[in-house]
Amino acid sequence: MNKLAYLECPAGIAGDMCLGALVDVGVPLDYIKEKLHLLGISHEYELRAELVQRNGQQATKVHVDLTDDHHHHHSNGHSHHRHLPEIEALILAAKLPVRAQAASLAIFRKLAEAEGAVHGIAPDKVHFHEVGATDAIVDIVGTCLGLDWLGIDQIYCSAMPTGGGTVTVAHGQLPVPTPAVLKLWESRQVPVYSNGIDKELCTPTGVAIAVTLASSFGPAPEMILHRVGLGAGSRQLPIPNILRLWIGEEILAEGLRDRGVEGRGSISPELETISVLETQIDDLSPQAIAYTFDALFASGALDVFSQPIIMKKSRQGVLLTVICHPENQQACEAILFRETTTLGIRRSTQMRAILQREIQRVITPYGEVRVKVAGSSGSITNVQPEYEDCAALAKQNNVSWREVHRLALQAWYSR
Repeated sequence: MNKLAYLECPAGIAGDMCLGALVDVGVPLDYIKEKLHLLGISHEYELRAELVQRNGQQATKVHVDLTDDHHHHHSNGHSHHRHLPEIEALILAAKLPVRAQAASLAIFRKLAEAEGAVHGIAPDKVHFHEVGATDAIVDIVGTCLGLDWLGIDQIYCSAMPTGGGTVTVAHGQLPVPTPAVLKLWESRQVPVYSNGIDKELCTPTGVAIAVTLASSFGPAPEMILHRVGLGAGSRQLPIPNILRLWIGEEILAEGLRDRGVEGRGSISPELETISVLETQIDDLSPQAIAYTFDALFASGALDVFSQPIIMKKSRQGVLLTVICHPENQQACEAILFRETTTLGIRRSTQMRAILQREIQRVITPYGEVRVKVAGSSGSITNVQPEYEDCAALAKQNNVSWREVHRLALQAWYSR
């Protein structure tokens, strides 16, 4: 992991604030509009952004304005509040970038699980009300598109303010935090606190984005800060109603020394705790397994792999293994149960020794390539150009992947 994002939520988090912060940090609004058009619901809304002031600070406010067409259909009894299967069908049919698609599906599934737990019904039967409305679909899918466009490798999030008071929803008056938000916080053991503001600060949409995509919650990770995007909320509050999105680069010991900064000492293996999930499957198509891989990586899996095995009655099958951090175990298990035909998953907790890694960049005659550098005991032990970068340049320049890979290694060693 190299490119990091940190969601800082002093005034809470909402879907439109996430989208506003991404546009503010540089994601083109036209790109988001273009990809959202593939969902086939563009006639229901107009998407625009503007710069606004929140307690003297400038931030980007994204608006999802419902169109007359949306209101006309709604007034004639054709509700645009959708159930989960309909939303999933829209996302799957849109052929979005793989990571954006998997993340969007995971977020809506997380929302459905929380709402279902509150109402005592299955996730697929949940009537989303406001959460499944057009603006929430735009906020969630647009946020996933923006994070994918930025090439974010790992997301972190701060603790969240509880807010207070009440809010009016389809079921009537509810206390803040709403039951769905509490369920979402509970699912990831999110640290929360009161900032003294009795308003709804964290919406189900915003919290679902964070608990689905964030690796952990708390202080900002060690990073070299590149940019900060400010996404504005709708209300004026005693504090600036802004979500701050930090974008930066992971700090590693070798990189610190390269920059002349005092680091954590020489590169050496570190121990970390991981969860290992295993299940064997003999009645699932390879395409479904490939899709499951993408969904697992989008939900924080560190590695996913499969092995051919012979099962009982000599049936051919696969052993599917997932490695993840313990805090992502529940999300990965949910994906395995949802996307595969497995009836059971084995769990184990293990320790693994890892080399510190850094992503460096080199210039080849065909363009820039990222190179992953790993080491132990102060010496470099492994150097590998990133496959995706080499593949993209090979296709663009009509040359072999091996040639780009060779030139990237040559450029790195010549330094």
